[in-house]
Amino acid sequence: MTNQNTSLLAEVAPDVAIVPVSPADLAAAQAHLDNLTKPQGSLGRLEELARRLYAMRGGETPLQVSPALMFTVAGDHGVAAQGVSPFPQIVTRQMVANLLAGGAGVNVLCRAGGMDFYLVDAGCVGGPFPPHEKLLDRRLGDGTADMSQGPAMSRETAAEGLRRGMALVAEQAARGVRCFATGEMGIANTTAATAIYCALLGLDPDAMTGPGAGAGPERVRHKAAVIRRALSVNAAACRKDDPLGVLAAVGGFEIAVMAGIMLGAAAQRLPVLVDGFICSAAYAVAVRLCPALAGYAVLSHASAEPGHVPALETLEEGAPLLHLGMRLGEGTGAAVAYHLLRCAAAVFNEMATFDGAGVTGETCG
Repeated sequence: MTNQNTSLLAEVAPDVAIVPVSPADLAAAQAHLDNLTKPQGSLGRLEELARRLYAMRGGETPLQVSPALMFTVAGDHGVAAQGVSPFPQIVTRQMVANLLAGGAGVNVLCRAGGMDFYLVDAGCVGGPFPPHEKLLDRRLGDGTADMSQGPAMSRETAAEGLRRGMALVAEQAARGVRCFATGEMGIANTTAATAIYCALLGLDPDAMTGPGAGAGPERVRHKAAVIRRALSVNAAACRKDDPLGVLAAVGGFEIAVMAGIMLGAAAQRLPVLVDGFICSAAYAVAVRLCPALAGYAVLSHASAEPGHVPALETLEEGAPLLHLGMRLGEGTGAAVAYHLLRCAAAVFNEMATFDGAGVTGETCG
């Protein structure tokens, strides 16, 4: 371990170090971008992405974000028994079958954008799935416990989920993957995500709770009450300074594994695209465990779930790349945003410089 790691991450993975991106590398990338045949800053957030990609790799060029891989992580939640979702828990398992068959939204968008895909079973109810070429079994259990009655999982189980996510990235990075993305599937996981935001960021359940998979107003009020009860029952563990404790108390197996994937990507100095509301809750846990993660995580889109943007503002994160009114989950927003990373890398790698093109910089634009 190095002193660039944090003591909070050290509890989970003492041998993992995440190196913060260098301001000097960001400045060097901007100098290159300013010498390309365009007015300075004229490509807006594409330039921001290019700067960050350059700094993530410590100045290594050409910038590479391909091949890219989506991990859609599935898990079930015991709190579903409280009627927080309009859909029964069996839908998680049914949707996993659809994801493995290639028929879900994220499958279509990954194919359209040139991103590979794996479904990770972090712990769905009903036992292991039959083997499949696109399935990775990293089960932590047969769904979490009901967080409204006590902790969703043990602290050690939460830590193991983080480690399994980090290991997934290490395995795929060794095979040459250069960009990762996270998505999720699990009935009642917006309930767990909302509870994480409220516990970690001190936000109010009534303001943060949204429709998730399509709950009506009465169910949303009920959902907020269940979240408030879970926070009360687990009050001793839900401390702002203990993200691992919050994850264990009110999180989910898939949220733990996704947070590990994000930390694992940063440890490999590779970008990771964070999807919407639930994935950002995993990010909130992970970045509180290791703030250096922020240099490697790209927030893909602003979910239409009402608590998403307020949570990101409280985290003091920059604005997500896209505002498309999406709230499907699965990793769909991250799959769409991946194209922007490809564009940013292409601009940095392929645009001509003023000198190379024989263009006078002062007259460009």
